[in-house]
Amino acid sequence: MVLWVFGYGSLIWKTGFPFDQRLVGFIKGYRRVFYQGSTDHRGTPEYPGRTVTLEPAEGEVCWGAAYRISGEEDEQIALSYLEVREKQYDMKAYVDFFTDHSLTAPAVSGVLVYIGSPDKKVNNNYLGPASIEEMAIQIVNAEGPSGPNRDYLFQLENALKSISCEDKHVNDLVNAVRKILPDSKIDPGEPFSFCQVQTGVNNK
Repeated sequence: MVLWVFGYGSLIWKTGFPFDQRLVGFIKGYRRVFYQGSTDHRGTPEYPGRTVTLEPAEGEVCWGAAYRISGEEDEQIALSYLEVREKQYDMKAYVDFFTDHSLTAPAVSGVLVYIGSPDKKVNNNYLGPASIEEMAIQIVNAEGPSGPNRDYLFQLENALKSISCEDKHVNDLVNAVRKILPDSKIDPGEPFSFCQVQTGVNNK
């Protein structure tokens, strides 16, 4: 048995489950947005933080990392862990995962991804869009059991750089937060203009 899981947020830098292989790549037809509220990790019910979810977007791609988990025992460990970690995400989708823009065939099909939908009837934590400035203020002030919301944003920024990927939405939020917190600046490093593939990373 083989399970593939796609991470586009904190799963890029922190998995928490055993895996056999890590591929850097993208899924089509979605974009990453800070529209999902977090009341259990990066915020509280009284003051939710903002974390990423996926929004359908024709013609766009979302870069991240896909993890291959093989064996029934490891699959059950991963799924049990993810069901707790991603419990505030109400949707599961199975998507095609690509590693090369020049190829029409996906590298892997049927990759599991967790999504926080905009349907507030089933997703109580969905916050939805707001101005960059409003979202930045919320991120600066939110903190939960997993730490400050701003740390999540900065870690995502660095994780995307580590896979040579630039995301305008993330960068705009980072810049807005740093204007509020000038002492929180992190060395931005070299600019990135493309996303590359990394394979064969083992976490066992």
